[in-house]
Amino acid sequence: MAELKKPRRLLPGDCVAIVSLSSGMMGDSPFIHKYYLAKERMEKDYGLRVIPMPNALKGSEYLYRNPQARASDLMEAFADPKISAVFTAVGGDDTVRLLPYVDFHVLGDNPKIFAGFSDTTINHFMMNKAGLVSYYGLSVMGNWAEYVKINEYTRTAMENMLFYPTETMDILPSGFCSYDPDQVWWSEENIHISTPCYPNSGYEILQGAGKVRGQLLGGCIDVFTQIYGTSLWPSVEEWQGKLLLIETSEVNLSEDLLCWLLRNLWAQGIFDVISGIIVGKPAFKEKIDSYKKIYRQVVGFEAGKPDLPILYNVNAGHAYPIGLFGFGLEYELDCDRKTLRLLEPGVC
Repeated sequence: MAELKKPRRLLPGDCVAIVSLSSGMMGDSPFIHKYYLAKERMEKDYGLRVIPMPNALKGSEYLYRNPQARASDLMEAFADPKISAVFTAVGGDDTVRLLPYVDFHVLGDNPKIFAGFSDTTINHFMMNKAGLVSYYGLSVMGNWAEYVKINEYTRTAMENMLFYPTETMDILPSGFCSYDPDQVWWSEENIHISTPCYPNSGYEILQGAGKVRGQLLGGCIDVFTQIYGTSLWPSVEEWQGKLLLIETSEVNLSEDLLCWLLRNLWAQGIFDVISGIIVGKPAFKEKIDSYKKIYRQVVGFEAGKPDLPILYNVNAGHAYPIGLFGFGLEYELDCDRKTLRLLEPGVC
């Protein structure tokens, strides 16, 4: 597997860019307080210098109509040598519209921290194509601007990945969790309300045994279909030996649709070449058991891969809380111990 370029760690005084690459809601009047909350935390708690890119706060209507403006912000942020990290505002559903306006040489020649999740999955595949490590999780509105405070699990994951790298790092499950219906609605009047939490059941091995290793790649399976057939989607050869991360969004996929999406990955031949699958905790509690059945059915039975390791209920994606996962970094999944370990420093 090719080694991807890894960015430098974050330090006090570093400039970080804020971009809106999908939904422009951060700039809308009901939600702009989330930007200011995140900015205050970045500056006061971490000593970062926050730079909103020129179009980041222009609102939903403008950014929907001008995908080239969103892409321009991304290109400008990566081309600017003063900027050390790029944080995405929030997800959405049309990041793929940026594709015609992206210069992959600009991205590849300027490695820096890039983070976000959900529809930002599309941008992570852009980074992969450009040969860069990127970080799944940590959106501005969802995490940096969490009401009351950034929860301990997310904060620790972010700091250990981006600020204080170590040679290896165990990715532990959170002791608490909640689901999409439990979320506190984004409104300034709710700024002092914390997300409710319940005990988390931890990791589960759906199938497989022993240890496997591989570079991590994937994201929100809901949006994979938007890049099939484009230059962003890796060939089967490029999936060789990788650990595939899959999580599902607040759209609340039906079991049938998840089944069909997994069958497509099987039909491409991806299950024949990857080392294992890491599955994020579903955003809806009632889907925990039913999704498990789908993974065993499609991967274990239909694809004939009952030994392909699947680690389930990982804190990645749309269930609360989330960690931060480095795409292009080497991880080890130990099925017998039910552990996930990052085998290299997250940043330089």
